Amino acid sequence: MKITAFNGSPRAEKSNTQIMLEAFLEGARDAGAQTETVFLAKKSIRHCTGCFACWTKTPGRCVLKDDMAELLELYRGSDIVVLACPIYTGTVTGLMKDFLDRSIPLADPHFKKSAQGLWGHVERYERLPETVILSNCGFPEQEHFRYFRSCFQYLSDIGGMKIIAEVYRGGGEILSVDSLLLKPLLYGYKRTLRKAGREVAEKRALSAALKEELEKPLIPPDRYIEEANKYWDKLLAKVPKSS
Repeated sequence: MKITAFNGSPRAEKSNTQIMLEAFLEGARDAGAQTETVFLAKKSIRHCTGCFACWTKTPGRCVLKDDMAELLELYRGSDIVVLACPIYTGTVTGLMKDFLDRSIPLADPHFKKSAQGLWGHVERYERLPETVILSNCGFPEQEHFRYFRSCFQYLSDIGGMKIIAEVYRGGGEILSVDSLLLKPLLYGYKRTLRKAGREVAEKRALSAALKEELEKPLIPPDRYIEEANKYWDKLLAKVPKSS
């Protein structure tokens, strides 16, 4: 099995997204999967211009010359793809949005009605990978993923994406905090992420028990906000006062 993760965080290897992704993919490898991570921040991905040339002039191929042709081949050659990025203003990062927009060559311009009764485009290829969504945000509550979830649910509802698992982490900034007090907590969470990666690789799904475990807060939200405000106060104290 080939699992390809597309990390849409501008921070790339230094992101909290990558901390989650590394643990998840480690679990998948434990189950025998071959994994690869692509950092979209290190790729040349231009904005979609809406020209529809990939439908009417060069079917299945975008006329823009950048890294997307290579990335779409990698996407198509995978059994499972992980679309991973943090939340920016409630939804995906600009990097991930450009990647999703530029995936339009995977579709055919003709329409078909999905199982949910919505009109969407016909898939150009008979076989496309199944999808895992992975994200974190700086706010502590899981409710902050509401809009993010709905964006991917829409892509699923129109028939172009088969989502087999979702992993969301509120209070994501805690993942990169270097603290002896937090180490046991973070170790336990990473162990849960490894379980998730293993389950997805073995069963193409997450059990109800593991879903529930993944949604639990790492620390109480009030405590998280208290420590976050102290952190920002400490940084702001170093800003020179204007004369």
